[in-house]
Amino acid sequence: MANLAIDAVKDMTYDAIVIGSGISGGWAAKELTGHGLKTLVLERGKDVKHIKDYPTTTKNPWEFEHRGQLPLEVKNQNPIISKCYAFYEGTEHFFVKDAEHPYVQEKPFDWIRGYQVGGKSLLWARQTQRWSDFDFEGPARDGFAVDWPIRYADIAPWYSYVEKFAGISGNRDGVPQLPDGEFLPPHEMNCVETFFQKQVAQKYKDRQVIMGRAAHITKPQPIHLEQGRAQCQHRTICERGCPFGGYFSSNASTIPWAARTGNLTLRPDSVVHSIIYDDEKGKATGVRVIDANTKEVMEFYAKIIFVNAAALNTNLILLNSTSKRFPNGLGNDNGLMGKYVGFHNYRARVSAEYDGHLDSTTDGRRPNSPYIPRFRNVHKQETGFLRGYAAGFNARRNNVTNQDGLGESLKNSLLNPSLGGWSVGSHMMGETIPKESNYVALDKSQKDPYDMPQLKVSIDYDENDEKMTKDYMEQMTEMFTNAGFKNIQAKDSKQAPGLDIHEMGGVRMGKDPKTSLLNKWNQLHECKNVFVTDGASMTSTSTQNPSLTYMAFTARAVDFAVKEMKKMNL
Repeated sequence: MANLAIDAVKDMTYDAIVIGSGISGGWAAKELTGHGLKTLVLERGKDVKHIKDYPTTTKNPWEFEHRGQLPLEVKNQNPIISKCYAFYEGTEHFFVKDAEHPYVQEKPFDWIRGYQVGGKSLLWARQTQRWSDFDFEGPARDGFAVDWPIRYADIAPWYSYVEKFAGISGNRDGVPQLPDGEFLPPHEMNCVETFFQKQVAQKYKDRQVIMGRAAHITKPQPIHLEQGRAQCQHRTICERGCPFGGYFSSNASTIPWAARTGNLTLRPDSVVHSIIYDDEKGKATGVRVIDANTKEVMEFYAKIIFVNAAALNTNLILLNSTSKRFPNGLGNDNGLMGKYVGFHNYRARVSAEYDGHLDSTTDGRRPNSPYIPRFRNVHKQETGFLRGYAAGFNARRNNVTNQDGLGESLKNSLLNPSLGGWSVGSHMMGETIPKESNYVALDKSQKDPYDMPQLKVSIDYDENDEKMTKDYMEQMTEMFTNAGFKNIQAKDSKQAPGLDIHEMGGVRMGKDPKTSLLNKWNQLHECKNVFVTDGASMTSTSTQNPSLTYMAFTARAVDFAVKEMKKMNL
């Protein structure tokens, strides 16, 4: 019987375990298996195989029962997820419904989740900007959060590494606060976007309008063809899953690549309960899992563990990983786990109209748009708020339909719309300041469907966010006015945090174990064989979209972990 028990443990033992299969988890799987490690990837959601499991990816609008719209009943049942722009009849199967994984909102927070193999990498907006030293040095310079333990030079080669594999389109713009990368050909601006770019360049020395940098293959390279991916077709229905692999996702890229090595075991429907810590060995030895279908509890074992469950769920798992050594959560000696959570402020938008360029219009589709890098408080503190914001920008020509008349005349009018003027618009993406009062914690009384504690979320805006929002609306209004745009309208949606889907922090990196949870290698200070490389690891948020940085952190951390394993340090 003893031998049977030993054999059973062997069958559940791997070199490495990765929790989560989204953008960072997929990269962890790719890198670990590529180094020859037998790797188990645990995903709490269902399996989604590239192409095969994209049920709506080739559907035409008229093939949907409700023409893409969600029934009122579904919206009423899902007031949180229904706020997400990408949630509609063609994508609802990729989103977590409100009742499926409840959480406690101590303050309003819209938690957007995708539980399946690939996670939110199937749904993301695919914007990919590098951070600069203005971002990594920000906390030390401005006096918020704690100092990052790394600088741009530490991560720059890893940005290049992941960019070449993922496929990132863009221009080499020479903007100091937005380092250039390894780019495929960029998407193009239309004539009004180019007009605005020139107007801004003429009137502002510190501001640039550039083409966005996005994870779309505009010119496949051999590495992309080797992955089985093809050129982006500009269908702009990316969130349904791309059968061409034209945009980067775990499903189209890193997970199939890991599977080719023969070293990958992928286990969907596996809800991670906690990480197992051995007090005698002084390290983590495995992961406790609840089968999503049978509710059976099982354990898997490994030498190293990468936690990539997405920021808030990573916090939940680590806080729930208690032991005699760590009664308040794995590695949580300083009591800071779950605290200093940040996000991006997307509340404000500015729209306008333009009467020029009426000899031109837009044609076709484009999965990307121009971008305005942060220009506030870059080289020095110049405003009444800390840090700054980036902004999106786009222009399009509208169709005007005459709805007067009856019968045949009305039908002809509807079938033959005329061109109106141009609409322009911008949205902000503001950096929020991580603070102790923005936190997540385990609720002491309420449980989820797997009898695990529900996550309590207490995250809100502050005075700095209000000042920044006001400044964005003022500055963008001024820029639109100087460009000759008319009917300018600035709006603050007052939306709750969370809808940005860029939650970060709670298990932040830092130099000092007294004020941070992870070291410069994304390694828990107090449990060296556990690594966190998703959004939970972020010390501050910058103004850039974060996913590219997660990819680079993950590849870098795996490289370090493998070297440490060879030295017998883990």
